[in-house]
Amino acid sequence: MIVTKSWLNEFVDLESISNERLYETFNAIGLEVDSIKSYRVPQKVVIGKIISCEKHPDADKLNVCRVDVGAGIKQIVCGAANVVDAEYVAVALIGAILPDDFEIKFATLRGVDSEGMICASSELGLPDTGKGIMILDSSIGELEIGLELGGYERVSDSVIELELTANRGDCLSIHGVARDLSVALNRELKPFEYHNKTIEQLDISWVADLQTRGDTEADLCYQLAAIGEVNAPFLITLRVAMVELELGSRLDNLLAYTTHATGVIMRLYDAKAVQDEDGKALLSISSKERGITSVSAKEELLSIVGVNQNSHSMAKDNSELLLIESSYTHPDLLVEAIANKDLDRDTLYYKTSRGSESNLLSGMEYLSSLLEGDSECRYYDGYLDVTSAWEPTAIAVDCEEICSIIGQEIDSEKIVTILDNLGFDILNRDGDRFGVAVPRYRHDIKNIQDVTEEIVRIIGINNIKSKPLDFLELNRLNQTTSRYAFKKALRHRAASAGLYENVSYLFSERCRLKAYGFDLVEEELDLTNPIAEDLNTLRSTILVNLLEAVKRNVNYTEKSIGLFEIGAVFNEKREQREVLSMIFSGQESAESISNSGKPEMIDFASFVAKLGSVVGSFELVTSTQESGLIHPYQSADILYRGAKCGFVSKLHPVVQEEYGIYDTFIAELEMEALMPLHINAEPISKFQGVYKDLSIVIKDSLPYSQISREIDLLAIDILKNWYPVDIYRDEALGEKRSLTIRFFIQSMDKTLEEGDIESVISSIMNRLEQSCQATLR
Repeated sequence: MIVTKSWLNEFVDLESISNERLYETFNAIGLEVDSIKSYRVPQKVVIGKIISCEKHPDADKLNVCRVDVGAGIKQIVCGAANVVDAEYVAVALIGAILPDDFEIKFATLRGVDSEGMICASSELGLPDTGKGIMILDSSIGELEIGLELGGYERVSDSVIELELTANRGDCLSIHGVARDLSVALNRELKPFEYHNKTIEQLDISWVADLQTRGDTEADLCYQLAAIGEVNAPFLITLRVAMVELELGSRLDNLLAYTTHATGVIMRLYDAKAVQDEDGKALLSISSKERGITSVSAKEELLSIVGVNQNSHSMAKDNSELLLIESSYTHPDLLVEAIANKDLDRDTLYYKTSRGSESNLLSGMEYLSSLLEGDSECRYYDGYLDVTSAWEPTAIAVDCEEICSIIGQEIDSEKIVTILDNLGFDILNRDGDRFGVAVPRYRHDIKNIQDVTEEIVRIIGINNIKSKPLDFLELNRLNQTTSRYAFKKALRHRAASAGLYENVSYLFSERCRLKAYGFDLVEEELDLTNPIAEDLNTLRSTILVNLLEAVKRNVNYTEKSIGLFEIGAVFNEKREQREVLSMIFSGQESAESISNSGKPEMIDFASFVAKLGSVVGSFELVTSTQESGLIHPYQSADILYRGAKCGFVSKLHPVVQEEYGIYDTFIAELEMEALMPLHINAEPISKFQGVYKDLSIVIKDSLPYSQISREIDLLAIDILKNWYPVDIYRDEALGEKRSLTIRFFIQSMDKTLEEGDIESVISSIMNRLEQSCQATLR
């Protein structure tokens, strides 16, 4: 973005503000200065007034001019064709030294004396304003014959090039830059007051009208003007050249000047080119897709708002009736809408896509003031408007939070003042807390961090005191990290047990789940658009998915297949829980020398051992699980910490045959039950413990869980642990079996004596005799 100091001064008072101060201020508020260039007109270049202009007697392309330079009238020979139209010009007197050390001397050209030179802008080191000499007018200030041109600040100007970040589209105009500068310098913006001087009595609605189709997301404003000869003041041409805009016709220069000054996207249409047979300009505004708004007339596309304009409809210097358009469309919507479209994009698209000025009337009035000042122009009364539905973004602001982000205490009143000056509306203030409504031209402000950045910009990053970093380590261990660490440990242990992790979809086949007797999601809560026919419902078990994986591995000739998966399952209400599922099929281990190439097939005991190596110690009790996958005689419920948490089973033979796989064992456990609890430290005895075996004869139908429960009810302090080590059946025992239980006995206070051990064993035996009809073997 390129601005000039004198142009900025029209919007904010820069009196006594040096270029160095501007440089520091711009950089402090985030508008990085790329370069500052000051134009200085050489000395002895003065304002001259042409008294007469006649053809050179001996050269067709030269003119002999008599020029009043204040100190007298000088005769100057000039070769510029446009000198015949000039009144006030820049004259380099004899002795003036122009750029490249070009000294003006008395000269005789084709026999005619010349006492100076009438200058073009480039000859004075100013930007090139086109062919011919500079024709000066009062736009640079009151012209005084003989006064040095270098004394006019609008000519001897400073040009500042700013590097803007992509989000600062609001500063792609002189007004936008001045708005930020006024806050940083604590100087008010100069109000721009304009009143139409040439209003026609005829209302615009008599000669133009709008029709809208669809939900238009752009704002548009139209004005109609009858115009004669178009004149562009010299200052406009000079500034357009200074800020490196493309020079065009006088009307093009006025339009580019207005857009660069105000930030409002302006277009001009030749109204007669869009009038119907009744002489009425009827525009159709339509939005067939979000973000793209088109303007048409007589079934012809005139423009796409913010993107391009049909050359046929563009106004020219000889246009007699102008239809003036100002527009605003949200840049994010526009960029997203045309991202993948092959559309021509003119120079205005850049400003629109970065964020233009939304106050459309300001652009209209600025252009009107330029046209009325120097051109023959009469406006029709009124405007035609299209307004989109827009609500400002509201952000809750806490001054304490802003200070925390900055790392420095900022007075809340200062924060409020800065935001107010930047155009934010302050809402519902309650002490240091309030809301702000973000101005429309700041579409990039979306959260409290963005608001904080605005505060830092205006205070100045150099004014934020530096201080050493204060590293404050927070306790980041919580339920989530604990769960993650536990699942990671489970995976490592499962891999150590020879299992591979399986990852499958959260979906399954509804009819298959129903056939195996698993819960089904209620139909009104089920999937309405499944990704595949065999994945048409949320799974209530992972085992079906694991069986499919085993089947695929068997088809690939794998002989030992161990898989596990940790994932979500759902009940009939679509409520989610997490489970650990395991499956093992085929050989218990790989073929090797140690097993002579003939490994044993997996059995119940070896599968339970693998399961134990993954989840830790657990108990098995009589199975209560009901599903089509459960083997009726080789299954059990799993007790973990005394509570049921899942099951383990051999796969039902019918299902095994259906899938065409080897002997297979399955298990599924609730993850919540497996999660480690907070364990309090317990004292460890320093005295030696004793292992003691007890063999009893009991009914063959009596489960071990009942025996263990009876022992537990004794609550013997020195009895630390017990577990079965042997089961023996014989014809001599009939319908009974022999069970050997190993006990671990240890005291916290002393070394155990034989009497202590016998007392414990006797108590256990007495209890089992009474409750389980056990006898000593």
